[in-house]
Amino acid sequence: MAFSGYRPRLLGLVAAVVGAFVCIAPAQAQWKLEPAFTDGRMQGVQAAKGAVIWNHGRSVAVEDSLSPTPYYMSVLRDAGWDAYRFNRLRDGDTLPDSTRALVAQVHELKQRGYRKVVLAGQSFGAFLSLMAADATDEVHAVVATAPAAFGSFSEFYDSWRANATRLYPLLEKVRSARVMLFFFHGDDFDPGGRGERARSILTANSIPHMVVDQPAFLTGHWAAGTGLFVRRFGSCIRDFIEADRVSDDASCEVAWGQKPSNSLALPANFSNSSVSKRPVTAQSGGAQSSLAGKWYGFYSNGREVMLAIENVRGEDVTAIYAIGPGIQDGQNAEWVRRTGKLVDDEIVFREKGRNTLRYRLRGDGQLAATWQSLDGHSSMETTLRRID
Repeated sequence: MAFSGYRPRLLGLVAAVVGAFVCIAPAQAQWKLEPAFTDGRMQGVQAAKGAVIWNHGRSVAVEDSLSPTPYYMSVLRDAGWDAYRFNRLRDGDTLPDSTRALVAQVHELKQRGYRKVVLAGQSFGAFLSLMAADATDEVHAVVATAPAAFGSFSEFYDSWRANATRLYPLLEKVRSARVMLFFFHGDDFDPGGRGERARSILTANSIPHMVVDQPAFLTGHWAAGTGLFVRRFGSCIRDFIEADRVSDDASCEVAWGQKPSNSLALPANFSNSSVSKRPVTAQSGGAQSSLAGKWYGFYSNGREVMLAIENVRGEDVTAIYAIGPGIQDGQNAEWVRRTGKLVDDEIVFREKGRNTLRYRLRGDGQLAATWQSLDGHSSMETTLRRID
């Protein structure tokens, strides 16, 4: 993923972009603005709050124009924004040319009557979004996740640092758009330190912004495409682009995942009285510790989970296992009563026709939880904490 065609001639590029709207012929397939979702549902210019264009990444091996639209775009569509995606074929997808094409699409949407146009982008698409915001005043906001256009540490070490050094001039030149940036821990395309430097640049230039730097539990270059990302930040992104005013350095207070939400499925009349007060003990660090009570957390796919111990008779344990709704259709909130065994330092729920659940008390007092599919081919791990 090395892109040697980009050079630090930003001022010349900006001047070229402003006057380049005629460069895109309708017959060209290189760039295409399409609905972000397959159902093509749109509010329309008059009813929509505005238009959001998502810009995918660029790979040297596959056509990223075929990649799925991230889940958080559905939050914006549900809030009344028309959601588009700017598809670009890999061959010929350069930063200067694709930026010119993107700016032209922004201008066209404004000419059609959209009150606001927002650009969202992942990786290479994040760079494009910021470059477009450098070139025109018609961009209302930019949401840039894991910006990168110069390769990863492992594959393109010589150009990898440019994902930082070429990013900062882009932030310096943002004309009027508010800017929201996400940087993730464990991103092989991230040279590090970009959150603090980006925040400093945007603050100095009085650009309304929000920098979310290395959020907990979200790791890797593609973290923004996960269900957990949309659960934690979908509403925050919506509020950022819709707010009448944004402070120079806004913050995103994420309440989701701190305590059970109303969407978590639980039995009727479920309360603390439903939970066993009898001690359920297990060995942890050489000491006996209780597993009784209610335990809460979330899976990496963005679904809440609760385990509530109901009854203990010898080694037999019954509990309520509840999960919240998923991001995809058909992933409804549900609960089930499970029967398991206390085996050494674990509670194991292994019943015919059901997924296997395992829980082990950690040394820090939290509960290590493992979900394994019925066929044994997939599993998820998480950590639950005791709640009142």
